Amino acid sequence: MKPLSESEIQEKLKELPNWAYSENAIHTSLEFENFTSAFSAMTLMAFEAERLQHHPNWYNVYNCVDISLSTHDAGGVTEKDFELAFAFEKVLS
Repeated sequence: MKPLSESEIQEKLKELPNWAYSENAIHTSLEFENFTSAFSAMTLMAFEAERLQHHPNWYNVYNCVDISLSTHDAGGVTEKDFELAFAFEKVLS
């Protein structure tokens, strides 16, 4: 799978207003009511990641979750990253 160009990434991000592109990945930061809510959301997102066989880099502290998506094998952001970002957004809605 080949990485998307920066212009392709920026165009796709128009559909994901809570996401941004930097450091060769797409990122979002989420804040929940408490740790249990954050962990529950991460669990649901983990099922999506496993279903798509594409896994995020994420970081959790208490009620906050930071997510970065990049396809390491391709050396950048690919369609797989956007597919997972859209799946995460659906889980969170």
